[in-house]
Amino acid sequence: MALEENLDLDNDAETQASGGKSKSKLLIIIVIAVVLLGISAAATLFLTGMLSGEDDAAAASQEAAPAKTAEKDKVGKLKAPLNYVPMDPPFVVNFSGDSDIRFLQITLEVGTRNPDMVERIKEQRPLIRNSLVMLFSNQDPVVLNTREGKEQLRAEALSEIRKVMKQETGDSAVENVFFTSFVMQ
Repeated sequence: MALEENLDLDNDAETQASGGKSKSKLLIIIVIAVVLLGISAAATLFLTGMLSGEDDAAAASQEAAPAKTAEKDKVGKLKAPLNYVPMDPPFVVNFSGDSDIRFLQITLEVGTRNPDMVERIKEQRPLIRNSLVMLFSNQDPVVLNTREGKEQLRAEALSEIRKVMKQETGDSAVENVFFTSFVMQ
């Protein structure tokens, strides 16, 4: 009988030891689950906080809009974005005279803040190109080698485009001309 009690005690010890291992595994699994839930909750709060922060920023910008309008009235009208109209293909003209430079190739874009003018400029492109070819072919290549010469040519090109647009559409809302390529050979 003593031997049976001793075996029962050994059996209980093994059950408790294996139960202890099961309990420690269960405890580890619970801790990992709690940590993952905590990370998930923190990430959710962070992301919803960011999204609501964007909404707050949008609301703040809407509240600031009347202030900007009042400021605009005080200072003057805010400028609309500049629309660029490319005058493709590039202009290629040859120079007459005794210069070593024989050809000029210019790529340019026309800038306007009036969105309606973009289509009007495109419609008048052949007439604009004709005027600019005449202007470019009458230039002195020695003068065009300087920055001042290029700026003067740009101002003259702007004047020609405005003149054509005023004559054909009644509106010369072209604001600027930009040389995007300027090659002389």
